[in-house]
Amino acid sequence: MFNNWLRTNKLAMFLLTIVRIYVGYKWVTAGWHKLTGGFDASGFLKGAIAKSVGEDATVQAWWGSFLQHAALPGADFFNFLIPTGEFLVGLGLILGTFTTFAALMGLVMNTAFLLSGTVSTNVQMLLLEVLIIVSAANAGKIGLDNWVLPYLRHFFSPKKSPANSRPINPAMKHTV
Repeated sequence: MFNNWLRTNKLAMFLLTIVRIYVGYKWVTAGWHKLTGGFDASGFLKGAIAKSVGEDATVQAWWGSFLQHAALPGADFFNFLIPTGEFLVGLGLILGTFTTFAALMGLVMNTAFLLSGTVSTNVQMLLLEVLIIVSAANAGKIGLDNWVLPYLRHFFSPKKSPANSRPINPAMKHTV
């Protein structure tokens, strides 16, 4: 019932727009600060790896292993991916473009930050992103999704033949 309300109700659409813009603003500002102020993920990664060992480990060992063997060696890639991803997620949410996908990518980043031992606002952001995802297209109706999604559906939908036309049977194409 709540799920249906989120997906179809006009009041929910307005409330979700406020939530979407707020979450988007948080992502855009975080990404912009990293893009313009210089960002190096290696310190964060090393700190998270250190939290994955010992008796009082706050980061799961499997995640620490991933960070140590995959993320840290690819720190240059993450130095580009994180700020760019944060900025694009925020922009998508603010403009209401590909809203559900933007919220999903934000949820993935918040989950990665939480798994790395950083609580901050990640829990609140994650919960708000779940609301946006569950609401589907209703969260982006007051935004560019209102025009972009119908266009893409039309563009990518299979072309329908006219109702009266039938496919020609190659064996019968010379008969009258």
